[in-house]
Amino acid sequence: MLSVEQARDSAQSLVEQARRAGADAADAVYIGSKSQGVQVRLGELEHVDFSEGEDVGLRVFVGQQSASVSTSDFSNEALSALVERAVAMAREAPEDPYAGLAPAQLIARGPFPDIDAEDRSAPGPQELRESALAAERAARAVEGVTNSSGGSAGRSASTMALATSSGFSGASRSTGHSISVSVIAGEGPTMQRDGAWHGARHLSDVDAPEIVGRLAGDRAIAKLNPGKPQPGRYPILFDPRVAGSLVTHFAASISGGSIARKASFLLSKLGERIFADGVRIVDDPLRPRGLRSRAFDGEGLPVARMDFVSDGILRTWTAESASARQLGIQPTGHAVRGAGGAPGPDRATCSSRRGTALGRSFSPAIRKRSWSPNSSDRGSTT
Repeated sequence: MLSVEQARDSAQSLVEQARRAGADAADAVYIGSKSQGVQVRLGELEHVDFSEGEDVGLRVFVGQQSASVSTSDFSNEALSALVERAVAMAREAPEDPYAGLAPAQLIARGPFPDIDAEDRSAPGPQELRESALAAERAARAVEGVTNSSGGSAGRSASTMALATSSGFSGASRSTGHSISVSVIAGEGPTMQRDGAWHGARHLSDVDAPEIVGRLAGDRAIAKLNPGKPQPGRYPILFDPRVAGSLVTHFAASISGGSIARKASFLLSKLGERIFADGVRIVDDPLRPRGLRSRAFDGEGLPVARMDFVSDGILRTWTAESASARQLGIQPTGHAVRGAGGAPGPDRATCSSRRGTALGRSFSPAIRKRSWSPNSSDRGSTT
């Protein structure tokens, strides 16, 4: 994985090669990541994992025609071929009136905000193993827990760099640490399974293994012997895990792409009340150590704290440049991207709290790779 400076230089060099090859405009992104994790079950080591990879992507424009290519081969010959292929592909692509880089007058200028996303703590396999074992022990110690699906601990690091021919050049480094455990409660056909996971940018912010384990055990026990309520009207309380998914659906419904395609149930609701009085939903991408905080978006635009909903009223859409052009609005700094393809609007950007700004924001990131062996989400390329 390249250093921040090397990653930025690599992306900038690729953009310059594309311009020399005949592209009218171009942007390039470098993404490098590495992760290490340990998994245990019933007090024994089950699995140790280490992975490392890097990719570079190039998007070129010839007029209103564009193409995107990516590679993990960083040799000079491979990168030269990549540039030639991208320009040739763009010349054969259909025209898109909305395609293009973010407006040059809007791009972010350094120095970028410090979001404190990098932790230099680097626990080794033995330390990870002890954390995973401690979490599993705490979960199995909960009365009624009868078996274990395993505990895990992991750490990750990623570097991302973006350069555009319109003048943007930036790079960032982020880290992640996590602990998870899953256990079974009860016996026979009434058995129930549940777990807990906690992750953070900095190791010091991760809950103690015993806390994560106890929560997993309590959740599994709580599922035993469910009752059947009588028919009627009742207030509903959502578990935070469920509540978060509800807000994710909301975030998807206000994305510029959904609005431009007329595929959102909130299509005509901008400026109208869609929640109860006092409900506020805030995106805070600059929250220090936030899991999805970022200093700039996937097109090199600046980011800022923004109210999506205030006092129950929908205040804005979230749009990257392409959908913003379709809607006739300014991009909002919510573009996300990976090594391949064009930037798109982030669809998992926020959390909510009645009456107050968010204490915990899940803001868009250009690249997040937080490793957890028990999780099906082994990192997202955005």
